[in-house]
Amino acid sequence: MRRVRPGAAASRAGTAAPSGRPAGTVARAAGGSSAPAGGETGGPAKRAAGEERTLTSVAAGDRYQGEEPQDLPRLWHVTLSVSGDEAPLKEVRRALEQLAHDHPFLLTSRYANDHAEIRYWEEARDLHDAAAVALRLWGEHRQTAGLPPWEIVGLEVIDRQTYHQRIAEGYGPPPATPVGAHPF
Repeated sequence: MRRVRPGAAASRAGTAAPSGRPAGTVARAAGGSSAPAGGETGGPAKRAAGEERTLTSVAAGDRYQGEEPQDLPRLWHVTLSVSGDEAPLKEVRRALEQLAHDHPFLLTSRYANDHAEIRYWEEARDLHDAAAVALRLWGEHRQTAGLPPWEIVGLEVIDRQTYHQRIAEGYGPPPATPVGAHPF
């Protein structure tokens, strides 16, 4: 993609722009940034107002060292809290066990007759996708698993690194063992 200063016509490859600049360059607009162009290193570039700079690009597949690809899925630890009118404990437990069967990544759930907490790992591209899936989980499985008509009252979605950091520092939720549905 080539950028052209407003009012200047784009030039064809290999020809000079109407202002006399070679193709692939742009003039820095008045008041524009003096930050280095892509690929340059060091502090801010010292350019006079209106001085040209060459546009650079990054080859496909190249990325900065330490940068994670944005489109690869990552693991997110999800804690979903629901509550509502009281329901028989046996029915709540049976429904949560069915949910665990329907949603195989369910780690553990804790329940009482008027609230429950579900913890599981979700694989998603980013936090927004993981949260969207979590917010749909209870409603989408309500009929098939026979879940109580409770509403979602809490949601926490954290990445794997944060989860393990919390565990190591002693203030996160304990690892989900044993797996299954357990009373509070």
